[in-house]
Amino acid sequence: MNQPVFRAPKGTFDFVPPRGEAILAVRDAMTEPLRHAGYGYIETPSFEETALFARGVGESTDIVTKEMYTFTTRGGDDVTLRPEGTAPVLRAALENGLHRGALPVKLWYSGSYYRYERPQKGRYRHFSQVGAEVLGAEDPAIDAELIVLAMDAYRALGLTGVRVVVNSLGSDESRPAYRAALQEYLRRLDLDEDTAKRVEINPLRVLDDKRPEVQAALAEAPLMSEFLSDSDRAHHDTVRALLSDAGVPFDDDPRLVRGLDYYTRTLFEFVHSGIGAAQSAVGGGGRYDGLSELIGGPRLPGVGWALGADRTLLAMEAEGLTLPGRTGVDVFAVPLGDDAAQRLFGVVTALRREGVRADIAVGGRGLKGAMKAADRSGARIAIVLGERDLAENVAQMKDLESGEQLAIPLGDVISQARDRLASLE
Repeated sequence: MNQPVFRAPKGTFDFVPPRGEAILAVRDAMTEPLRHAGYGYIETPSFEETALFARGVGESTDIVTKEMYTFTTRGGDDVTLRPEGTAPVLRAALENGLHRGALPVKLWYSGSYYRYERPQKGRYRHFSQVGAEVLGAEDPAIDAELIVLAMDAYRALGLTGVRVVVNSLGSDESRPAYRAALQEYLRRLDLDEDTAKRVEINPLRVLDDKRPEVQAALAEAPLMSEFLSDSDRAHHDTVRALLSDAGVPFDDDPRLVRGLDYYTRTLFEFVHSGIGAAQSAVGGGGRYDGLSELIGGPRLPGVGWALGADRTLLAMEAEGLTLPGRTGVDVFAVPLGDDAAQRLFGVVTALRREGVRADIAVGGRGLKGAMKAADRSGARIAIVLGERDLAENVAQMKDLESGEQLAIPLGDVISQARDRLASLE
């Protein structure tokens, strides 16, 4: 067998049936709780001005320094394939004046994102996410609401192994003192040159370093929880209390940080042990009350999350869950001859318009080949129409599970197929 001339780029993948149907079902499950909670859909371009991410995500982050797909257009514009969704959504909200209307603004989105990562299981250069953002509210109830909606989505998919880990990074009221204490601690360590630079730019980035030797050196590092102001502590305690009231268990992790610089106060991550310790996060997010000002907008508090659709699919497989979504049809039409094909084309079209999943054998297949195609389609019912049937104005309806076959009037095929399917539910 000849190998294809082209392959998917390294670190990317294709979703083909039936896995493609599964990823669609995962996205639908993630968005359904958001729709029920009054979130509106927003869609942004797959690329943005590079400066948006450099300012918003943070120049000290691995995303900006190592992982962005950046290029110059023919017109000389410096643009980047989006590595994350929050900065583009906030840019779009500001550009379109959503912040000038009723607040808070609740938005959701779904799409592909791109980072030049070292490819491994659960970490790809192209990945799919569903995201949610709430703009214009500092109320801790919004933080809790987003966490609950995400956990509801995971539960709807049947996942039982997803845990939520929470922390607070404090606000501008708390962070200067913590930053100074953390820098003082880190400057005493024997760190490599790049890490030492991060200490001066943003010492919290060092806390996110996954290397065992760095984590060991951080064992006695000061914790943000020791520096929280009264208002920051009250905010975090309220989030935790609301999660408990909603029946959502959580773990406190005072060392939790994420790979984006814009987070303030509430920070959270959804983790699952089944996809590997190094890539255990299936989603995460937090509050970013200063991001709007960083990208040139007005003061506009915000909080949001992104859930990895492909990582969630891996978690479902790790738990042995049946993947959601289904391919195939419920009714398969088998025409024997051109006249029968023309007549059944109309029947199949009518069934589809009534919401019935239906297909038809094409290419002039014989009965044996067409019935094999019907079996492969997953259909429950086959409708067979031959020359004799046409002459008698009937069609043969066959139950593909029991083998039972009945001749029914051609004019009743659609209603009989619909009723038969209803009886099989």
